[in-house]
Amino acid sequence: MTTFRFSFNVFAVESLKSFIATCQHAEKCGYDTVFAADHLGMPSPFPTLVAAAAATERLRVGTLVLNTGFWNPALLARDIATTDVLTNGRLEVGLGSGHMKWEYDEANIAFDVFAARARRLRETIDELTRQFSLDGYPQQTEMRAAYHIPALRPIQRRGFNGYGPPLIIGGTGNRMLQLAAECADVVSVAGIYQIHGQAPGTMRLATPAEIDDRISYVRKCAGDRADQLEWHTLVQAVVPTDDRHGAAEKIARQHGNRMTAEEILQLPQIYLGTVTQMAQHLRDSRDRYGFTHYTIQQPNLDSFAPVIARTSARA
Repeated sequence: MTTFRFSFNVFAVESLKSFIATCQHAEKCGYDTVFAADHLGMPSPFPTLVAAAAATERLRVGTLVLNTGFWNPALLARDIATTDVLTNGRLEVGLGSGHMKWEYDEANIAFDVFAARARRLRETIDELTRQFSLDGYPQQTEMRAAYHIPALRPIQRRGFNGYGPPLIIGGTGNRMLQLAAECADVVSVAGIYQIHGQAPGTMRLATPAEIDDRISYVRKCAGDRADQLEWHTLVQAVVPTDDRHGAAEKIARQHGNRMTAEEILQLPQIYLGTVTQMAQHLRDSRDRYGFTHYTIQQPNLDSFAPVIARTSARA
C-alpha cells in the first residue's frame, strides 16, 4: 500500500456543537479518519465515534486503541457491531493490552504482568472473531424469527478473519508485533518505548534503527501478508519552523539527548520545518519505513493540515 492516509485522535469533547465542528473541519482539511482512545478522563470511544460519523460525510472512525483489560469480550462484540452498523461500515477497531497502571488502579481492575495482558488480547481477538462469525445467539432464534429481527453483526467483512471491521494492532515488542503480523489489517509500529525501571507509561522515543528493526521483524513474521498490510504510526510532534535542525536539537535535549538532532530528523513520528520540508519527510519516511497512515494528535490538527494538502497534491 502506497497511498497516504491521515487521521487525528480525539483529546476532548467539550460540547456536541464544538465536536461536530472539529470533525467537519478535519474532513475539509483532508483528514480521512478520526480515532478515539480508551483512557480514563477522556471521552468514551464508541459514542464519540458514532457522533463523528454522523457529523461527516466520508470520515472513517476507529479506536486507537481499546484497552482489552477494560472489556468483557461478549459485550465488546456487541458495541463493535452496533457501532459498525450506526456508522454505516466506517469503523476500524484498534486493540491493545493496556500500559497505564494508574488507570487500572482507578478502575479497581488488577494490572497483570505484560504476558498475561498480551494473552488476554489474543483471547479477546479470538472471541470477537467467533462472535462475529455467528448468526446471532441461538437462544434468540425464535424471538428474532417471530419479530423479523436480524442478528446483530458488523456490516464489514474484512478484519477478524473476514467477519468484522479492519483490525489495528501495534506496539514495539516481539509478542505484540507478531500478533499484529498474524492477525491485523493495519500494523501500528509505535515510535516510543517504555523506559526500563520507571513507572508504566514512562516513555522514550524510539531510534530510527529501532524502527527499522521493528518493521523488519513484522515483515518477517507476516511473510506473504506483509505487502497487504497498512503500516501506521502516531505522530509525536509537529513543529512548523524555518530552522528544522534547531528544532530537532531542542527535541533531542527535551528527551535527554538519547539521540542526535540528525537522528531526530529521520524519525517518521517527528515533523519539523516548513510545509515543503515536512511533506518531503513524509515521502522519505514512506520510502524508508513503509508508513502510509499517520495519526496526528488533535492539538496539531491545524498545524499539519497544510502538509496533508501538499502531500496529497504530490503523493
